[in-house]
Amino acid sequence: MHCIVSFTACTVCADANIRSEFDSLLESRDGAAGHSASTSYGQRESVPSGAGPGDPALLTVDALRLLQSADVVFHDDLVSADILQLIPERVHTESVGKRCGQARVAQYQIHSLMINAANEGWTVVRLKSGDPLVFGRAGEEMEALRRAGIEFEIVPGITAAFATAARAGIPLTDRRLASKLVFLSNHQCDGKDPFDWKGALAHDATALIYMPGSDYDGLAARLIEEGLDADTPCLIVSRATTAEQQVHAARLSTLAEAPVYPAPVVLMVGAVAEHYAREHHTGFAGRTIEWTLNLNEASLQTSAD
Repeated sequence: MHCIVSFTACTVCADANIRSEFDSLLESRDGAAGHSASTSYGQRESVPSGAGPGDPALLTVDALRLLQSADVVFHDDLVSADILQLIPERVHTESVGKRCGQARVAQYQIHSLMINAANEGWTVVRLKSGDPLVFGRAGEEMEALRRAGIEFEIVPGITAAFATAARAGIPLTDRRLASKLVFLSNHQCDGKDPFDWKGALAHDATALIYMPGSDYDGLAARLIEEGLDADTPCLIVSRATTAEQQVHAARLSTLAEAPVYPAPVVLMVGAVAEHYAREHHTGFAGRTIEWTLNLNEASLQTSAD
């Protein structure tokens, strides 16, 4: 029962391309062994679900149950291949993600696909990386589901910030270093001014910045402008919990020199990052820390950039 749908039923009917694609999906499902759309018609349920940070071991039991009982899964590009392999072959699985601002499927089309599938009585899973309620489009999709009269439930996932901290052994709110925890996004809707971060950042806070982008110079300047010291330590963490995980230690003053890693990326800013560096006996002068995962254990390797 996993699905998030956003947009009105009226838009669904108006989009001929989506209707055609959905009809093809209908035919493939009706032809599946032991499945008839009419047998489950009328359930009209959908569920937004979090896939977690990437390691299949961190997928919740409820999310796994839903994936294995779904009829249709619409997933984001950042959901790991290891997670997708857990979905049975009988399930129609389709990527509807966006990467680097390039969308192969428009947001309203995603809404249409999910609403149509749910209206056929199928169990629809809208699978999102991390947690579906953290810096995603869950709000828009849930609103669309409500407007379409479709019931839904939300299955949480482990968000990237918590996975990052856990793998790195960082207490985000170590009471000796940080009394505040702030979640920020450096990405927003096109055409809108940057979010106002004034008052959100402080020297006794740990800031977790999702989707920091590649303009580290501009981001560092903005953080310093908001009151942080140029010497503030930070960590860039790419693909947390996966075998491709990489961590780069820097300070705001040297952040512009950091390499650009593949998404998903989280930037951790605050004193706890320096605490981590001391624990692992590495500095912040352009050092890269890489983990190779082996049966949930992490071996640490460091190399100069």
